[in-house]
Parts: sequence; structure tokens; C-alpha cells
Amino acid sequence: MELEIGHSTEGEYDILAPQGEIDLASYTTLRNRIGDLISQGRANLVVDLSGTEFLDSTALGALIGGRRKAYAAGGSFAIICDSPVLLRLFTITKLDLVFTVHPSHDQWRASVGL
Repeated sequence: MELEIGHSTEGEYDILAPQGEIDLASYTTLRNRIGDLISQGRANLVVDLSGTEFLDSTALGALIGGRRKAYAAGGSFAIICDSPVLLRLFTITKLDLVFTVHPSHDQWRASVGL
């Protein structure tokens, strides 16, 4: 099953909203979408995990790689996530210290002045 990823823009930011599970079978869809945006000069990225039910290590790798590429291109990378299960995963892996994670769109917007 292919991962569906919604896409919207707010100002200079591209917001990707994966729906469902991101795992070994689907992480390349997210990784490629992030890479495509960055290659188009769209390096200010937000990944909204509100509709994501599950992440595995390959999904975390795609997010880490996306952050690295966005920063290398002079952009930014943030995550919107309010799921206790996914937030715990970020905490256990210490990725909460790597990613900027916002609990809602409103808090993300406020942080970037939108």
C-alpha cells in the first residue's frame, strides 16, 4: 500500500502530511517527496504527523535525512505531532533533542510568525 502524503504551503513553508503508517514498505515515498521539494528550492519543510499512526526506524531515518538536507540547503525542518505514542518514540530515541516538534499547527505558526 502506497503512503499518501498531503501537501500544502503556508508562505515559504511546505507542509507534508503523511496519512497512515510510515515503515519499511512506505518510507521511500516520504524520503523522495522531501528530496523533490528540496531540489526545487523549497527547503523550509514541516512534516505534520497528525494523521500518522506508526513510524519505524526507516521512517525516522527519512525524517533525519530530510532535516539534514533541508538544513544543508539553508532551509528549516519542523515536525507537528500531538500523538503520545509518536512523541514517546521521539523521546526514547532522543530525537526530541534533534527535531523541533510542535504539538499543533497553531503553535508552529506562532513560532514562525505566521
